[in-house]
Amino acid sequence: MAVPALARRGADDPSGPDDAAGAPDLHAPSPRSWRRAFGDIRQAIAQRELWGHLGWQDVKQRYRRSTIGPLWITISMAVTAAALGGLYSQLFGQPIGTFMPYVTVGFMIWYFISACVLEGTETFIANEGLIRFLPAPLMIYVFRTVWRQVLFFAHNLVVYVIVLAIFFPELTRPYQMVHPNGVVHPGLSWSALLAIPAFLLIVVNGLWVTLLFGIIATRFRDIPPVVSSFMQLFFTMTPIIWTTDLLRGGAPGSTKALVEWLAKLNPFYHFIEIFRAPLVGQVQSWTHWAVCGAITVIGWTLALVALRNYRSRVAYWV
Repeated sequence: MAVPALARRGADDPSGPDDAAGAPDLHAPSPRSWRRAFGDIRQAIAQRELWGHLGWQDVKQRYRRSTIGPLWITISMAVTAAALGGLYSQLFGQPIGTFMPYVTVGFMIWYFISACVLEGTETFIANEGLIRFLPAPLMIYVFRTVWRQVLFFAHNLVVYVIVLAIFFPELTRPYQMVHPNGVVHPGLSWSALLAIPAFLLIVVNGLWVTLLFGIIATRFRDIPPVVSSFMQLFFTMTPIIWTTDLLRGGAPGSTKALVEWLAKLNPFYHFIEIFRAPLVGQVQSWTHWAVCGAITVIGWTLALVALRNYRSRVAYWV
């Protein structure tokens, strides 16, 4: 009678039948190890075709059976920028030629940042089916979420091009927001190219935000509504439809001085400024880059610790 191959190996192999039966490898790295955490990131990068395709399908699926499809993203952005830019330029007494591009770029980058935060809290919950049944790196779902927001941002960028074409003459010469103590801005120049590394830095931060908030929100399901509430608060506190020039001139200890101080403590303000200032010809403070760089290092440190310790538990939490 033929002896099964596994039985023959158990009899002939000096390591014994336990090893042949698939005993755990004592040399395998622990589930909570930096090797597994960084391996998860490397594998996700290597499978960029997968998350790239999934992100693009998300955009197409959202506008399925629509006549103009993803162009609704551009139209929605254009309507919002035109309505609020025109309204608040009159309320604040700002010249529309410089205020409209200011508001447009502010909304563009705010939509990207807020979407990374809000959808980041749902990134693993929304991919529950894939996480349970598809043996894939956890970072694939992080890349998928951020890549989808990059595609949305690319559609919104068309609005900036249109606004720039309309108000280009006003932006190419030095200008000042309507305030006696406001900063005189130099106008558009080749420094506008600084927006490219600024956006890349924002994308890098979007990845750690999605990863960290995604893990926390998967474990504690009350986090998404809490984050949503705070994002509404941060929107009003961030100079998107108003300018920091309006806060200048406040006496020390006054309400205006306090609001200006709180605005500078707002991390979203610094990320928006490193991207917006070059595109609207404004003075760009390198303090914003320093703050954003520090946040990037601290954020990725926390995210990597979370990935190392809890990546194996996400499948059970979803």
